[in-house]
Amino acid sequence: MSLYADLSRFGNIDADVALAGRTTLGVGGHAAMLFRPNDEKSLAQAIFMIPEDTYIFPIGRGSNLLIADSGIDGLVLDLSDLNTLEVSGNTLVAGAGARMSKIAQLAASAGLTGLEFMATVPGDLGGGVAMNAGAFGQQVSDVLQSVTLLSRDGKVQTLSRNDLDMRYRYTALPKDALILSASFALTEKNPEDVKQVMREMRAKRSETQPLALPNCGSVFKNPEGDFAARLIESVGLKGKQIGNANISDKHANFIVNQGGASCLDVLQLIRLAKAEVKKQTGIDLEPEVKLVGCSL
Repeated sequence: MSLYADLSRFGNIDADVALAGRTTLGVGGHAAMLFRPNDEKSLAQAIFMIPEDTYIFPIGRGSNLLIADSGIDGLVLDLSDLNTLEVSGNTLVAGAGARMSKIAQLAASAGLTGLEFMATVPGDLGGGVAMNAGAFGQQVSDVLQSVTLLSRDGKVQTLSRNDLDMRYRYTALPKDALILSASFALTEKNPEDVKQVMREMRAKRSETQPLALPNCGSVFKNPEGDFAARLIESVGLKGKQIGNANISDKHANFIVNQGGASCLDVLQLIRLAKAEVKKQTGIDLEPEVKLVGCSL
């Protein structure tokens, strides 16, 4: 049987799939293959069917990605259907494909605090854990209890927070491991108080970020003791446009797609901002956005 026939038993498989519409920036070429497994069990069974030399790239909502115009020559793994959510006592367990905004809403309704920031992060849990996402003084590592992973050889293992060396926008995951789910140890709090904090965070985000246009979120990590947006603005690049992409005039650490932007347009802006900040301030900004099939 062909790989397509094999994988179709465990989900949906398509060839030559456009990826731009699967990212919040709206940029990127095509995937050679895209596989959407039905659930965790299906993925664990299907992983054996995929040749070892096939590159696998998991994708959620694509909220922190810059994919090359040439696309991805491999199998893109859409984990949208791994979206289970469960609360037991003060523990919340979520699948890798669960939207972080929905996780925050569930925690709030259950009267649990610690995940309010997720209401403002437009991505899925898998990516959030992989990059230790955070906002408004909270981050995944603050409350993560454990993460369940699937390796290329089909082994499922659960690692505790202490096994992952989590730091600012970094999680040390085993090579090629796929996140299946994660559990969080939360604290009881009045549901209305939690929801109010979320409302305030969302309002602040709307006021300060260019949400009306496609973007990939924060382009650079904040250097210790400073802010990437302040540095980029200080070197005169706020509003700078190349092709159909520009550094937002609302928040200088965001690059927005004005319509039809290419990966190259965005890359040139990232390179320019990085070079000018280094030249004028001596600070070497580190990308927060994940570059796929391209580099600086």
